[in-house]
Amino acid sequence: MPFRCDIPAVPTVQLDDDVARVTRWDFAPGAVTGWHEHGWPYFATMLVAGTLRVDDGTKVTDVPLEAGHSYRRPSGIQHDVMNGSPHPIAFVEIEVKQPARL
Repeated sequence: MPFRCDIPAVPTVQLDDDVARVTRWDFAPGAVTGWHEHGWPYFATMLVAGTLRVDDGTKVTDVPLEAGHSYRRPSGIQHDVMNGSPHPIAFVEIEVKQPARL
């Protein structure tokens, strides 16, 4: 179940080729990505410290992250992500389309 919010996060695709898609996500306070599923494994690196509020359809979890902190997740992840911080945040997400080519 997605968050109920009228503020969308702003994705800016920086690279999209046969190997990877790199997207910068900018979030105003309370902004959301919208419910989605990742078709590829991905990495994300926080550009600004903040809290990602993640709804996986079963529970909502607050994940505080520092600027420069990175994490990775497998393909098939379904979720909605909200900025749970009182200030704007941003991260860069790298979806790996062909891991064997890296």
